[in-house]
Amino acid sequence: MSTTLTVEPINAFQDNYIWLLHNGEQAAVVDPGDAAPVQAALAQRSLELTDILITHHHFDHTGGVETLKSTLGCRVSGPINPKIDPIDNRLAEGDTLTVLGTDFSVIEVPGHTLDHIAFVGDGIVFCGDTLFAGGCGRVFEGTFPMMRSSLGKLRDLPADTLVYCAHEYTLANLRFAAAADPNNAQLKARIAYCEGLRDQDKPTVPSRIADELETNPFLRWDAPGVISNLSAKEKLSGSDSDDVFAGLRQWKDTF
Repeated sequence: MSTTLTVEPINAFQDNYIWLLHNGEQAAVVDPGDAAPVQAALAQRSLELTDILITHHHFDHTGGVETLKSTLGCRVSGPINPKIDPIDNRLAEGDTLTVLGTDFSVIEVPGHTLDHIAFVGDGIVFCGDTLFAGGCGRVFEGTFPMMRSSLGKLRDLPADTLVYCAHEYTLANLRFAAAADPNNAQLKARIAYCEGLRDQDKPTVPSRIADELETNPFLRWDAPGVISNLSAKEKLSGSDSDDVFAGLRQWKDTF
């Protein structure tokens, strides 16, 4: 990042990442599903929490918000969803949010949930459960075309954009990617690299949009190798991009 902000992961639950942004004195967190690890991280670094950013309503992303807001008095920004009571600042596509001196643009990325948003600023994107390293979220509330359209917005970000997703799902995602795109040499190299990181108990996140364009089948719905492989495995019901994406996502759901 070109600002003085530092971004660090806070581990939560089994495989969640709560993202901590700070300048050495003040801090913000993204998707705090649990207050306790956030409070511990703030105390360890002597940070004042000023902001909470929420990408969508699932409890593992919002469960700690009320406690953090009531005890620390921070501002809460998130999607337009009345079910998330603690939100002070409800955001939609095209809105801009300034956090610790950095401007973030809001992109609506429905599919995993209907209220899902992403925050894009200064070469990074906080994308919650829409785009994962090597994969994408399940389509719970939206449709496959809706999810593909949302991923298309993220696919169009600059190639060097750092992707901060909310779960350590990378190796499982890449195992599926290898089945979906078996002749992808870049993918084989990425699997080896990520296995090395996990062997050292290091996060595989963030990745870059460039990495996802090369190796994530859910951003490669127009790649000939992915399409021909889906067709050969009789997992393709039509010929357009939405059909390819739907075939991939339905296969992954049972993989």
